[in-house]
This record gives sequence, C-alpha cells and structure tokens, in this order.
Amino acid sequence: MSYAAWIIMTASLVGITCSIIGVLLVLRRMAMISDAISHTVLLGLVSAYLVTNSLDGLAMFIGAAITGVLTAVFIQLLNSAGVQADASIGIVFTFLFAIGVILVSMFARDVHIDTEHAIMGELAFIPWTTVEWFGLPPIPQAVWVIGIVLVINIVILVLLYKEFKLSSFDPELAAALGLPVVFLHYVLMGMTSITAVAAFDAVGAILVVAMIIAPPATAYLLTERLWMMFVLSAVFGVISAVAGYYTAAWLDASISGMMATMTGILFILAFLFSPTHGIIAKRINNRRIRPES
Repeated sequence: MSYAAWIIMTASLVGITCSIIGVLLVLRRMAMISDAISHTVLLGLVSAYLVTNSLDGLAMFIGAAITGVLTAVFIQLLNSAGVQADASIGIVFTFLFAIGVILVSMFARDVHIDTEHAIMGELAFIPWTTVEWFGLPPIPQAVWVIGIVLVINIVILVLLYKEFKLSSFDPELAAALGLPVVFLHYVLMGMTSITAVAAFDAVGAILVVAMIIAPPATAYLLTERLWMMFVLSAVFGVISAVAGYYTAAWLDASISGMMATMTGILFILAFLFSPTHGIIAKRINNRRIRPES
C-alpha cells in the first residue's frame, strides 16, 4: 500500500472505532467524558515512562489505559456524591491533565511525550513505524493496535447489545429488570479508555474527541434505530477521514485538524437537512401545520 493509503486506513479505523463507542456515549449524554479521558491519558503515558524509563508501546498502553479507567471512576464517584455530571468531568479532567503536563515539563521535556504531540497527533508519521506479525509484510503498528481494539469493541457490543440498548435508553427499567447497570457503565468506560489510548498517539486528542462525538451526533439526527446509528456513525467516520486527508493535502494543513473539521461539516449538513430533525425540515413542517390566516 502507498504512504497515503496507510494514513487513510489508520484514520478510517480510528473513525470507526471511536464512532461506535461514541454512539452509546451520546445516547447516555456522556459524550464529553471522551474529552476528559483523551487528555488525562497523558498522565498515564508520562507515568509509564517515568516508571520504566522507556517508551515501550506496551508499557505506555497499560499506563494510559489505567489512567483512563481511573478518570471514569473518579468522575462516577464525584457524580454519585452529588456533584453535577459536567462539573465532575471538568474537575477530574483539568486536575489529572494538569498533573500530566507538569510531569512532562519537569521530567520528560526531551522525549516525544509533549503537550503539542498529545493534543494534535501526527498521522504523517504512521507509515514509518511498522511491525511484521504472523508472517505478513510490514504493517504500521498503529493499524494493528487500532484494528485489534476495534475487534474487541465489536465483540463486546455484539455480546452485550441488548443490555447496552436498554441501559442507555431506560437505565431505571434496566436496573429494575436486574441488569448490572453499574457494571455496564464501567465496561463502556473501559472501552472508551482503551479506544482513546489506542488512537491517542496516532491522531491526537482533538481527532479522538471529534470522532467519538460528531459522527454519532450526526447519525442521531438521521435515524432512530440504534443499529443504524452504529452503521451511519462508522460511515461518517470513514468519510471524514478520507475527505479530511485529501483536503489537508490540497491546503497543506494539519491532517488531524482537517479530519476533525470534516466531522463538524457533516454534522452541520445533517443539522440543516435532516428529513426529521433538520432545521429546514422543521420550518417546512411548521408552515404546513400553521393554520391559514
């Protein structure tokens, strides 16, 4: 595959992986927790480096995943204690991310774990780091990592589809029926953490958050079927990745930034032209039902 093809494939895998998780987060009105997790994993990355004195991928992944899960746990604890959900996210997010930034500035200034790299990512470097597994030709490491996480997420969603569906739309009924609502919540938070960590080094926090929130929100405006939301979200993630890459190449702009911009453009189009929830459709319907004067 060509250099550009690997970049597009990586971004497309990120779009699919993040967007299918984002569907459940959007339905549960917890979308911004992805922003918190995608930033606080910086603390896990620098902590893993300080403990191992190495940039080994496995150690980084474990450290970031642990921090992501702890972020979700702390947010839930504050929320259970009576702190509003948005305030809980803001407090944990800023506190843990600030600690990570301080540690980077003090002990890891000369390594690639810097705040600019963490926030923006650099897709252009993806094809340079390859691995040879299972006798296959060299494939970018990010493709393997994100692909494996995607498979894990799909398996979990298939196995727990009905449980996630009921607990997302009616958590009280789910609890009354004996479903482990709290357990499902932490499973989703774990999936979100692992997904953010897998995509973090490749595309950066901005694109991770954009892919988790915008494609599901766009799909939400276009369908009322949960399974179709998953499909449309994945499709919009891929469209944003492909269109963003070629637009960035044309304008000589940030690849991740342009892909994130494309997710916003797709949402705006759906917000305007959705046949059921779009502004234009609503205005047309209002004119039709308005009594003649």
